[in-house]
Amino acid sequence: MEANREIEKDYSLMEFVAELRRLADTLESNERFSIQIDEEEVLVPEHAIASIAFEIEDGRAEIEFQLTWEAGEAEGEDDEQDDAEEKEEEAAA
Repeated sequence: MEANREIEKDYSLMEFVAELRRLADTLESNERFSIQIDEEEVLVPEHAIASIAFEIEDGRAEIEFQLTWEAGEAEGEDDEQDDAEEKEEEAAA
């Protein structure tokens, strides 16, 4: 089981817009989204749950666009997909 952690990366407005556009295009295509945050690559499965949160705390307002899924879920899908592709190749040979 993965340990609790939180990483965050600041973007310029134009970089943020580009990442949102890439995210939207990827999810709309029913594909898995991948993003590098600091030194960590994060894989978001195509069936992640999307939500938008609004919060005001200590005089600061915040909107968060969130995608949630079970930790380790996206990583395990690669192995399953690779296994299925290998079996298809073996069957075709």
